[in-house]
Amino acid sequence: MVRDQLERRHITDPNVLNAMRTVPRHKFVQEALRLSAYDDNALPIGYGQTISQPYIVGLMSEALEAEPGMSVLEIGTGSGYQAAVLCEMGLQVYSVERIPELHTAAGKLFAELGYTGVQFKLDDGTLGWPEKAPFDRIMVTAGGPEIPKPLVDQLADPGILVLPVGRMKRMQQLVRIRKNNGDITLEKLASVAFVDLVGAHGW
Repeated sequence: MVRDQLERRHITDPNVLNAMRTVPRHKFVQEALRLSAYDDNALPIGYGQTISQPYIVGLMSEALEAEPGMSVLEIGTGSGYQAAVLCEMGLQVYSVERIPELHTAAGKLFAELGYTGVQFKLDDGTLGWPEKAPFDRIMVTAGGPEIPKPLVDQLADPGILVLPVGRMKRMQQLVRIRKNNGDITLEKLASVAFVDLVGAHGW
């Protein structure tokens, strides 16, 4: 997976590549789909949600430009795979999920696989996690019509926020937002199709 889907598509950050070699992706998909776990496709995880394709996980992880020890807020725990990758990258991970069943299942999997460093909660992710802010990095794994202001406010300065955003559902631009000395800049990275970001600052 790493060689064929990441390195050949110019994902080069060794910390990202090593993390994705380490995390057992098949553990984060439904048992019936485990033979497809390492294919370069998004897969359903129930409740209308998906686990992102490996390339997109690698792209977003690399776009964070994160260093071990940094704090990262993930919006959309889902199956827990992206949080596990971030944990393997040496980051202090805070993850928010709005669907109770996914939140519970991810927590059990984190414990089973030893990802005890991931802090996670059930809540509206578009509101962030103000009690734990500021965050060096923020990643959003669902697409909304706008950039949630609470997440920008909770981003450290300097800091990086990576998220898909678009006015049409399932049609977004993956963007990287940098906060530096109070200034906000935005860079478009790729066209993507994510599930809906639901909440006070989403759909």
